[in-house]
Amino acid sequence: MSVMSGCGPILYLGGEFVPAATATVSVDDRGFQFADGCYEVTLVVEGCCIALDRHLARLQRTLDTLRIEFDAATLAPIHHDLIERNELADVALASIYVQITRGVAPRAHAFPVGAAPTVLVRAQEIAGPSRSMIEQGSRAITAVDIRWGRVDLKTTGLLPNVLAQQAAHEAGVDDVILHRDGVVTEGSHTNVFAVIDGVVVTAPADHRILPGVVRAVVIESAVAAGIAIDEREWTLDELSAADEVFMTSTTAGARPIVEVDGRPVGDGHRGPVTTRLQQLYAAFVAAERTR
Repeated sequence: MSVMSGCGPILYLGGEFVPAATATVSVDDRGFQFADGCYEVTLVVEGCCIALDRHLARLQRTLDTLRIEFDAATLAPIHHDLIERNELADVALASIYVQITRGVAPRAHAFPVGAAPTVLVRAQEIAGPSRSMIEQGSRAITAVDIRWGRVDLKTTGLLPNVLAQQAAHEAGVDDVILHRDGVVTEGSHTNVFAVIDGVVVTAPADHRILPGVVRAVVIESAVAAGIAIDEREWTLDELSAADEVFMTSTTAGARPIVEVDGRPVGDGHRGPVTTRLQQLYAAFVAAERTR
């Protein structure tokens, strides 16, 4: 009999595995009241969690900085359990979403005393990027980065990201590239790279960008393959003159951007460096599946 038979998807909430249809969170939860929490997303390929150790390490860093007391490592077996309970072992692509808030307490800005974190973990099948998006690329617009000053923390306060992505949607394109005073930072939910004079350029991993897991893998893979990488500030002028542009994210890997603000990037097609880095990331994913 199906694990999900009669109850639909199963998620983990409050220390228990429960049907998603009956799961509830208090209106006094600080995640609801203040966006006082963080999250993480891990890609699952045919039942295998890709780079789970890196994702949990990033989650732990955010928890520690926010001073939410929780051991992220305890979530590893829950990831695997949810894959089994939701029958995702043979599904091509899925994702596991973790959200941890400071917990339930009367509404007051200061940290509550004695509140237990609210921990949610859910797994679901995803479509992933289309073949066209991977090979032929996407279009993007640029927008001013109005997010808060600690974007390196993966928190749930994502309204500026939502507004930026909505602007892209209303412009009829797939993505948005953010900038602060003309300096490129990242996308609304991606890291951004450019190939400039044969060098792969991306913003440094400081407080202005999220240190993406795929970003790190791509950089490490490029260095190992002898592809020049430069983590530095780069500008909108450099973006408009770049030979190639691509974005990275957990659920989409590395994918090319072939048009920005209505102008083609390079010759308007996926470039050779982007293609090579896509191949290297695919090799990383394949290696993770055999670990």
